[in-house]
Amino acid sequence: FLFVFSGRTQFKVVIKALSPKEITRIHTPLPLDRNDGTFLMRYRMYGSVKKGLKIEILYGDKHVAQSPYILKGPVYHEYCDCPEEDPEVWQNTLSCPSQEPQITKDFLSFPTIDLQRMLKEIPSKFSQTRGAIVHYTILNNRIYRRSLGKYTDFKMFSDEMLLSLARKVHLPDVEFYLNVGDWPVEYRKVNDTPGPIPIISWCGSVDSRDIVLPTYDVTHSTLETLRGVTNDLLSIQGNTGPFWENKTEQALFRGRDSREERLYLVKLSRKNPELLDAGITGYFFFREKEKELGKVPLMGFFDFFKYKYQVNVDGTVAAYRFPYLMLGDSLVLKQDSQYYEHFYSVLKPWKHYVPVKRSLEDLLEKIKWAKENDEEAQKIAREGQLMARELLQPHRLYCYYYKVLQKYAERQASKPEIRDGMDLVPQPDDRDSVCSCHRKKPLREDL
Repeated sequence: FLFVFSGRTQFKVVIKALSPKEITRIHTPLPLDRNDGTFLMRYRMYGSVKKGLKIEILYGDKHVAQSPYILKGPVYHEYCDCPEEDPEVWQNTLSCPSQEPQITKDFLSFPTIDLQRMLKEIPSKFSQTRGAIVHYTILNNRIYRRSLGKYTDFKMFSDEMLLSLARKVHLPDVEFYLNVGDWPVEYRKVNDTPGPIPIISWCGSVDSRDIVLPTYDVTHSTLETLRGVTNDLLSIQGNTGPFWENKTEQALFRGRDSREERLYLVKLSRKNPELLDAGITGYFFFREKEKELGKVPLMGFFDFFKYKYQVNVDGTVAAYRFPYLMLGDSLVLKQDSQYYEHFYSVLKPWKHYVPVKRSLEDLLEKIKWAKENDEEAQKIAREGQLMARELLQPHRLYCYYYKVLQKYAERQASKPEIRDGMDLVPQPDDRDSVCSCHRKKPLREDL
């Protein structure tokens, strides 16, 4: 049982197997108080249940908040390899959106996808210069890959997400190339000869043609929830600092020296300490500046939200902290950028965040505006937070990954193949948890 205190309210949340005959261990940490009258409840199962789960919310001995909730079974734990054979059923269950504007836009350049051309062109064109391309084939819901280049360590994040997705839904047969480096790589335009090829990346830019997936950071955060990482997309929501009126009325920035504008922030901060608190936590790109600008200690991410305003400035590409800042309840001041993550196109300046010029020349003016228009600033912070909560829910990220693979598969001009040098990426061993798959599965080897 969990006892939770919010103000003077005491209630408990109990999650258990629906059938008394089924016993499974379920880890349920304290609910996260989001400071707005809502709570976020997380749980992790160490076994599957056939009948389903019962979730009770009790005040004393009385059910409250329309309790109990019944989650119909079968309900599988994370490592249970039991994919839904019908992707439509799976997408409906998750309430996946029918359209994702960014995916629609990304595929406009690629009405058909020529796998043979890519097989010839990509290894020589991209893997030698950048060296961060991973070639994947998914066949019969099994994942195969080969690395093209020496900077492909981040494939552990894509492996992990693809395996997780394949345990939940039967994936289309598809062959694609994932760029696991920071920068987008395909800059050719549609009317160039030869034209662009569809490389999948974690970050897009206004002048590139890469197809964008949720970043490795957001992906890993989703998979790591309740597995020992503190800064994940859910725990952030229960640690947004003091209420708005009790936050420090300054803008905050902490980060590495990965872009010159970040150094400019420190200079700005020194001249205007009442408006801005900015510091560099580590030097790598501009080491010669450390003596002049100084170095500040690392700050726990939850402590960021003690400040009313957050400054978001690009790193080497888009700043991957942006989704986390949006989930807080501070106002985000976002630098104009050519780079974007998969969800940016849904966000609107002055509705979900306050835009700041690339040069940051208007940053102080924007902070002053926020201080003088406190109610409006809080409203934008709140709208941004609500939109981020919606877009960055775990199921939305799974839907997004699936939709990209589905769109890509529909456009392939030939059948995907397991190419020379590809290895099977095995599903993890699951000795620790009970996993009996109740879905009817055809023997895929016979197909």
